[in-house]
Amino acid sequence: MPYADWAETCTALHLWSQIIGKYRLAHTPWVNHSWHATLYVTPRGLTTGMVSDGGLALTLTFDLREHALVGETFDRIDSFPLEAMSVADFLARTTALVERLGGRMDIHGAPSEIADALPFAKDTGKRPYDREAVERFHQALVRIEGVFAKFRTGFLGKVSPVHLFWGSFDLAVTRFSGRTAPLHPGGVPALPDPVTREAYSHEVSSAGFWSGGGGASEPMFYSYAYPVPDGFADRSVEPAAARFDRDLGEFVLPYEAVQASADPDGDLMRFLRSTYAAAADLAQWDRPALECDFGIPRVPREVRG
Repeated sequence: MPYADWAETCTALHLWSQIIGKYRLAHTPWVNHSWHATLYVTPRGLTTGMVSDGGLALTLTFDLREHALVGETFDRIDSFPLEAMSVADFLARTTALVERLGGRMDIHGAPSEIADALPFAKDTGKRPYDREAVERFHQALVRIEGVFAKFRTGFLGKVSPVHLFWGSFDLAVTRFSGRTAPLHPGGVPALPDPVTREAYSHEVSSAGFWSGGGGASEPMFYSYAYPVPDGFADRSVEPAAARFDRDLGEFVLPYEAVQASADPDGDLMRFLRSTYAAAADLAQWDRPALECDFGIPRVPREVRG
């Protein structure tokens, strides 16, 4: 899944995801760390989940198998095809879709976390849509989500859902120590500082997957800590292909290395566990109180008296 082979399609999908993500954001009460605004991986693609739009319950879903944006309410379903088009065209079609279903497409009209980006309505250049590349991307997300979801079960403390942040277009899962963090300096392009500071109000060890772009020339897994504990960059992590990227300020593991591995799920899990351990040990998290065994289907977590 080389990023260069589908960079323009990936950028289009990123910007389109911001439009449906901003629809959810506009109608959903704020949840800590912007968890109310994210998208979720499904067997068909990416979805907002149910959005309460006034008296209406509406879901927007990228069906990346049939290549359509699908809108659903209690008693209606409507869609339009995903194909080569401009961001402005996608905005207009999405607005019309939501309005046909009885909703209100009242969103902030400019991209987030992208420097010097055009407002959606003014981004009129036609963008390509590579169906095969989109399907490969979706297949990767489904496999990765399964490993992230298992990793999530091994933590008793506060932990995020596995969700896709459309601002940076990355699938992520985050563990929290429970302690507050120093005030974040902000400065993320096209993102208000109060949003960034609320997102990083508490200590985190966060891991995720980027398809590329935004400082990454290839698809990769990442892991970072905030605040960054002393010695984090020099910590040894697994597997052997993982390294600390000083420009990005985080550990990275190329997607290609995991894909080529004889044990891809195992290598990804080793990356998640070892980078988390680096952050938690150096920051002196209370690991015995925060951690547990990974969950097993149908088996309740054992609680000892």
